[in-house]
Amino acid sequence: MDIPAHLQGILDNLPQKPGCYIYKDINGKVIYVGKAIILRNRVRSYFQNENRLDFKTRQLVKHIANIEWIVVGSELEALILEMNLIKRYRPQYNIR
Repeated sequence: MDIPAHLQGILDNLPQKPGCYIYKDINGKVIYVGKAIILRNRVRSYFQNENRLDFKTRQLVKHIANIEWIVVGSELEALILEMNLIKRYRPQYNIR
């Protein structure tokens, strides 16, 4: 999978901590919010082997132009934050 240089730079600098990640499209619109016990591992998994991803996830990855993240103290905090961010942004790729 060809990963744009700016996204590769983000992937290389993700922390190994719990938190939420926010995928944005080219217009800066939030398209997906997720949570992770280890941000680095979870976010990078989207960009590994695209054959292992389902159709919806492959479409999501094609539209990611920027990645932001928020580090939290625990898995529970990540879950609560994820729920709040989904309510706030209503991302198109999060299941309703």
